[in-house]
Amino acid sequence: MDNTQCVRSTILGVLFLLMACLLAGCLGSAPVKAENGPPAWVVRGSGAFHDAGKKYFYGVGAISGIANKPIAITAVDNRARAEIAKIFKSYSTSLMKDYMSTNVGSVSSPGGRASDATSAGEQRIDQVITTFSSVALSGVMIVDRWTDPADGVLYSLARLDLETFKQGIEGTRDMRPEVVDHVKLKSDQAFNQMAKEIGG
Repeated sequence: MDNTQCVRSTILGVLFLLMACLLAGCLGSAPVKAENGPPAWVVRGSGAFHDAGKKYFYGVGAISGIANKPIAITAVDNRARAEIAKIFKSYSTSLMKDYMSTNVGSVSSPGGRASDATSAGEQRIDQVITTFSSVALSGVMIVDRWTDPADGVLYSLARLDLETFKQGIEGTRDMRPEVVDHVKLKSDQAFNQMAKEIGG
């Protein structure tokens, strides 16, 4: 065999080995692609949503720039809870305005002025909303957290089950029975309206 044939045989042998290595993956596998973006709840944000046949209020908090992890977790969880409190205030206001529109006489004495009834009604709404918020926030749970690998932002997801809230107000002593009954009757309707407005 002359030199030309030897060189050709060597080249073919090297090429064959390279092809075999590529097929076997001995040159290294392709980089594994990272997960496709954040969890759905991060993108969706806070609001009232139907989820797995149930009705939930969700609050999403976010924080960055805190190196101490336990402190960051506490802070972001509180922000998520605050988001639920903000949503729930709007929900409670809607419920109570509906109640007051059909129970105007319950806030004033016979012969009372309309302005007195309005003032008393607004005061009662504020009182009930405060009670609602206290009951609701006691039932809030942190159900998930996620850290964005791109910028280190920490996200927290808080959740409140509507049924948990309704069960909670049944044991509230400083609330009129008729208010409790109204909330139990209208809570789902008000929730569905809120969810519809935000696409939940």
